[in-house]
This record gives sequence, structure tokens and C-alpha cells, in this order.
Amino acid sequence: MGRSSREESLRTRAALLDAARGLFLERGFDAVSVEDVGRAVGVTRGAVYHHFGGKRPLFEEVVAGLHREIAVQVGRAAEAAGPGRPGLVAGCLAFLDAAGAPAVRRTLLLEAPAVLGWRHWRSLDADHSRALLERGLRALEEAGELAAGSATAAATLLSGAMNEAVLWLAEEEGEEGAGEGAGEKAGKGGGGARARIDETLRRILESLVGPADV
Repeated sequence: MGRSSREESLRTRAALLDAARGLFLERGFDAVSVEDVGRAVGVTRGAVYHHFGGKRPLFEEVVAGLHREIAVQVGRAAEAAGPGRPGLVAGCLAFLDAAGAPAVRRTLLLEAPAVLGWRHWRSLDADHSRALLERGLRALEEAGELAAGSATAAATLLSGAMNEAVLWLAEEEGEEGAGEGAGEKAGKGGGGARARIDETLRRILESLVGPADV
């Protein structure tokens, strides 16, 4: 394959991935077909299989991309807030913002574990958001602001808690597809749910590393 052909192949692959991302976020996994993705780019069904091998591997690429994007947003927020405790708090709050967007929440936290399998989804999460959180906690551990040897355990607990918090916030706000009983909870103080989560998260973090002025 010549250079121009390789470049064209890479462009097609990128276009397919971008189209798939938009379709999965808009419609959900079950409502998107391989044909839909190919049609959006103007290529055949066979071209999609050539580049990704099928719908599930394509979805996995989209999910991995979402993990990376969230990690970037979290990292930027933490860096802007400064090192140590302020950055940890800001990064955790940024995760709630990024993962809490309705389409992202549905794709990343509801559909992905079901489609990819819980074990594989956890490995993706561990490689991105949880890894970033653990690095921040390890830096605090090395600075003596976190109990020695607790960074991995703390990252695991906090990561799971924040994923659950995103799902709970969706239920409280009555989002469609957020879970059984979501509609019943709409209008019952859901607007204050995020404030309660933020305050509780701050207290949890303070119990680990002390208060941070963020």
C-alpha cells in the first residue's frame, strides 16, 4: 500500500470513528447499525468491517475515546487548580461534569458495561480516569498528605463512588433511561442533587487529605 493509500485509509477510519461516536451518543448502541455508520461517511458496510471488524469493536473504540476525553478534561481542571489537594478536588468535580452529560453517561456507564462486559469495561476505566486519579493520590501520598500505601485503594473507592454518583444524579434529575423510577423522581429536588454530591465528595476527600480551598 502506497503512502497516499495509507493516508486515505487513515482518513476513512477516522471519519468512521467520528460518525460512529455521534450516532452512538445520539441513538444508543442498539439503535445504530454498521450500515448506518458506513452510510454517514459514504462507504459500504464492508468498509466498516474492514477497518473495525464489526459493530462491537467499533463501539469499544468510541468508549475508549470517551474515556480519554474525560481524562483530558479532568487533567486540565486539576492542573488549573494547582498541585495537591486543590487539584484533586477540581479533577473529581470535573469528572462529574464530563461523565454526567446525558449521552456520555448513557454510553459510558450504562451501555458500555453491558456491551463490552463488566471486566473489560473496568479495565478501560482503570487505564484512564482511575489511573489519573491514582496518580494524583500517589503524589499526595509521596508528599505525606495521604496515608502511606493507600493511594490505590483510595482511587478504587473514589472511582467507583463517582461513577455511581453520576448514575444517581441522572435518576434524581429524571433523565430518560436513567433507571427504574427516574420519572417519578423528577421535580423532587433533583436540582439540588449535584450540590449534595459535591459537598459530600468534598467531605470524603477532606477525610483523606484535609480541606482544599477549591
